[in-house]
Amino acid sequence: MSYKRRAWLTLGAVLLGGGGVVTYAVASPSGDAGAEGRAKRPVKVYDLALKGATAGKRELPRTDTEQFSLVGVSWTGAVKRLDGTAQVRTRDLESGEWSAWRDLEVNIDPPEDPEAGMRGASEPLWVGPSDGVQVQVAHEDGTTGALPKGLQVNLVDPGVVTAAETKATEPAAFVAEESSPEATPTDGTTVTPTDDPTTTSPTPTETTATPTATATPTDSASPSTSPSTSPSTSPSPSATTPTAPPSTVPKPPITSRAGWGADESLSPDPSEYNPDVKTVFVHHTDGANDYSCADSASIVRGIYAYHTQVNGWNDVGYNFLVDKCGTVFEGRKGGTDLPVLGAHTYGWNRESAGIAVLGEYTSTSASNAALTSVARVAAWKLGQYGADPAGTVQLNAGASQKNYFGTSFTAGTKYTFNRIAAHRDGYNTQCPGNSLYAQLPTIRAWAAGPVQGLKVASVGGAGLSGSTYYTKGAVSVKWTATTPGSLIKSFELLVDGKTVATAAGTATSANTTLALGSHTVAVRAVHQSGKTVTTAALNVVAETTAPTFTTTPKLSLRTGTVNTTAVPVALGWKAIDDKALREVKLTSPTAATFGPSTTTSNRTANSGTAATWSMQAYDFAGNYRTASASYTPVILQETSAVKSGTWTARSSTSYLGGKSYSSGSKNASLSWTFTGRSASWVVSRASSSGQVYVYVDGVKVSTVDLKSSTTLYRQAIWTKTWSSSAQHTVKIVVVGTSGRPTITTDGLVYLK
Repeated sequence: MSYKRRAWLTLGAVLLGGGGVVTYAVASPSGDAGAEGRAKRPVKVYDLALKGATAGKRELPRTDTEQFSLVGVSWTGAVKRLDGTAQVRTRDLESGEWSAWRDLEVNIDPPEDPEAGMRGASEPLWVGPSDGVQVQVAHEDGTTGALPKGLQVNLVDPGVVTAAETKATEPAAFVAEESSPEATPTDGTTVTPTDDPTTTSPTPTETTATPTATATPTDSASPSTSPSTSPSTSPSPSATTPTAPPSTVPKPPITSRAGWGADESLSPDPSEYNPDVKTVFVHHTDGANDYSCADSASIVRGIYAYHTQVNGWNDVGYNFLVDKCGTVFEGRKGGTDLPVLGAHTYGWNRESAGIAVLGEYTSTSASNAALTSVARVAAWKLGQYGADPAGTVQLNAGASQKNYFGTSFTAGTKYTFNRIAAHRDGYNTQCPGNSLYAQLPTIRAWAAGPVQGLKVASVGGAGLSGSTYYTKGAVSVKWTATTPGSLIKSFELLVDGKTVATAAGTATSANTTLALGSHTVAVRAVHQSGKTVTTAALNVVAETTAPTFTTTPKLSLRTGTVNTTAVPVALGWKAIDDKALREVKLTSPTAATFGPSTTTSNRTANSGTAATWSMQAYDFAGNYRTASASYTPVILQETSAVKSGTWTARSSTSYLGGKSYSSGSKNASLSWTFTGRSASWVVSRASSSGQVYVYVDGVKVSTVDLKSSTTLYRQAIWTKTWSSSAQHTVKIVVVGTSGRPTITTDGLVYLK
């Protein structure tokens, strides 16, 4: 029977401090021991009796122990419930610090067919390497009602068994392995309990185990009524090994029992098989979530030892266990590809498989890695029997009971379940926790397909304008999907509805080269189930025509403050494209980028130095055209002008070149003749400054007032630009403004 207790293989006994005894059964680990075997440490189980003077409380004071990493409490009677609380504290092997009190889950699924020698037990709790324990068990609400007989605390040392563990372990007999508290499994170790709380502790068991996968127990809430063990009309399990049917989806990687160090001598009875797998029940093992994934095999071994040596079952209850890193461990023996009868969901084991996630997920969500592996295993197992993971099925109740939601089940009656269901759907337990329960729709969607959340993230080698991408031809299409890649068979890149590239399910991009013209581009995802989903088609135009400059870069002088090394200039241009202009870049003498509608930019230029102003116009396909022009700003000092009237020379570092001319004489003038396409007149300004007339090539073009509320120097106050370079004469004439006739000039700047 699936819960059956193994026979004892007692070969010797060693006394423990505090009256406990450890008995040990030596069973060679699977595989060759060799040199590595000398560093290995066998699995051991220690049992210490709880004592108490009153009927409503049992305890164990702080007690020194041998090394252990997993703890639980057990009692006489496999179907007897502990209506109360069980708490433990443990002492860290390395630091010597005592932990806070931790609750043990005591409401767990009873065996469907209890047998002599089986014990009731809490879920085990992974605490990491420890060497001390304190325990208290009290009747519910502190009353003095009777507690179960034979209460004891059970300590499991998972040992060092696998090759990977021996490589990471010092060759000492008791090396502290770093580990975190873990969940509770559902298959136990055999113990000899005592019914009298005043008697000495029962004999603990020590067993040498082989590497095995980490097992996950179930987290149960107390049923509103005791589960009935009345006969069921569910299919009867068979001891005959069936033929493994092929699945519609690939088998995920699974760590075998030998891989995690299972001592098969703890499970001597043959496996039993169901006719098929109609539903997969998801569990959590309860316990802490901060364990290291390097310790997962140890956790599974500990649970396996607890189930066989404490609960007295024949094997671990779950068919599969998954850690937070996504590693899948083979649970109950008999063949991962066969419908092995498990012991995980009371009343529903004969038509289902059980997958347990190591950890506790009441308020913390399971990792994506764990969800992915649960989905893969569920899809594979259900796929062996042609079942849709997103569908429902009718199951025969094997017991009369209520589930977590208060739904009543009657043995022998059919009820509808999701193909991927939760422990709490079939039994009155919180398992797999509220958070993981809320993630079941995600698991179903990932397992069943089609691929979820598929969308194109970007089109490399193309630019987007409006709703259209433009490219010169070569594109790299990137996509994202929320379904993990391990559940996806492939991706297909479609151009105009036809597949032009195929990528693996873990890929995120594909490349192709488009012919010139307009196209539609989409991505199709093929789920491992064969279901497909396709993104909305994108409009992509392949073209190689570069933009054009209708106005090549032109420089002109502008108003502003002039320095001998920085002359204010305005850069102007105009670019167009037959499809869509993306941007225009200035590449020299400095770098800048402008939008498609920008046609001018204020810059500065070095005086007396020729500079090439080079620009590139880009379209959204990446085609570009370059245009450039060369200009030299030249400063003509006032001393180079032709003078008439009276002018006074002034010196100051504030003036351009350190000197300037001033005049208050009406009609006094200065004239500069140059060859260029733009000019600016530079002056000083103050509240007492007057006005001037400006003549260009003998024609009066402007009257300029130099008055300013603040004193300003080297100001380009007037500018003039022509369409092309030519010889010009600029003349300034003092107006002789009443009350403020004086003007001060700093020279003329022109572009050649």
